[in-house]
Amino acid sequence: MNNKEKYRNLCQEEHIPLFSQAWWLDAVCGYDNWDVCLIEKGGQVMASMPYFVRRAYGFDMIQQPPLTQNSGPWIRPSKAKYAKRLGQEKDLMQALIAELPKYDYFIQNWHHSKQNWLPFYWAGFKQTTRYTYILENLEKLDDVWSGLQANIRTDIRKATDKFNLVVRDDISMERFIDLNKATFARQGLSLPYSTEFAKNIERQTSKRNNSKVFVAEDKEGRLHAGVFIVWDEHSAYYLMSGGDPELRNSGATSLLLWHSIQFASTVTKQFDFEGSMIEPVERFCRGFGAIQTPYFSISKSQSRFLPLLMKIKSLTG
Repeated sequence: MNNKEKYRNLCQEEHIPLFSQAWWLDAVCGYDNWDVCLIEKGGQVMASMPYFVRRAYGFDMIQQPPLTQNSGPWIRPSKAKYAKRLGQEKDLMQALIAELPKYDYFIQNWHHSKQNWLPFYWAGFKQTTRYTYILENLEKLDDVWSGLQANIRTDIRKATDKFNLVVRDDISMERFIDLNKATFARQGLSLPYSTEFAKNIERQTSKRNNSKVFVAEDKEGRLHAGVFIVWDEHSAYYLMSGGDPELRNSGATSLLLWHSIQFASTVTKQFDFEGSMIEPVERFCRGFGAIQTPYFSISKSQSRFLPLLMKIKSLTG
């Protein structure tokens, strides 16, 4: 049994976060474009770290997969005392690092629950702190509603009372992607993934009954906006959105997110807005009363010139 087969079994047996699940990696990376480091002891997997590999600019890159908020190491929970547990983590993370294939550049966004990156620092990796926003308890929706900023509540009421929008969950993924494309086009950007890529994520998540497309429609049948959420037993994630640029002042996105939060309360415990380092997006997410939550982006370059090349490519498109 190879590492990937062992990892598939591990995903069935342990709580592995959604974006590190083997089936998710198949969907966003392709079956042959990801692998996993495994550390075993006595026939039991003690630590794992899946990774996505691609060739770009003539370099071998280990990168964050598309539309995948987090990845990084999983360490088997231990009941040892704190100091000993940190020592165990150190040994396991060092072993994971040693298992990585040869690469020119490495970057992963870790799950926010993983705070100990010291073994990676000692191995020459760098860390950048990023932020997401999380509604941590969905049990009391009245409290969640009270936590919304006034402008968000106003938008939700405007969407229903003034624009008479209704939320539908029976719209095809193709029509949602049209809204998604329109949002990027308004900013002069192309969709950063293919239509088929997005449709495959929807197929794979729908197969497991852990995704929903919600759209806001008016009485004329016009779709104002749409959101796509995915979830596991621990958290729901605001994965994609889009809207008609000519109808963007109707409050539709606020209405859809509030509807998504209400729905998420029936299937999971938290709602993760996936955050953003873009100021207007951050302000919008913060308006829902979610908690600012740091997570780590861990990186390492084996080339002095590669980070500069990547920066130039990102600026020039």
